[in-house]
Amino acid sequence: MKRLAKEKTVYEQEVVKQTEHIEKMKADGKDEYDIKKQTEVLEESKMMIPDCQRKLKDAHAKLSALLEETAELHESKEYSDAKDQAAAVQSIVAN
Repeated sequence: MKRLAKEKTVYEQEVVKQTEHIEKMKADGKDEYDIKKQTEVLEESKMMIPDCQRKLKDAHAKLSALLEETAELHESKEYSDAKDQAAAVQSIVAN
């Protein structure tokens, strides 16, 4: 789940960065072909965000279900770590 959360964040940052790059290219009067190619890169990044969000929600749901099933292990470090991770991702999957 950590990887998925980080991946989603990276794609969101890439969208912002790429949008700024395209706007600068337009302002500088760069070639339309180059702008079009950069726009395609931007669209690919945008398409990855919902995919990451879906995968993250699925992983969170599975982990939450597993935590409920294994509540008797609540004193173990692994259980505590998993519970902390699920709580950390909760705000991301809520969006």
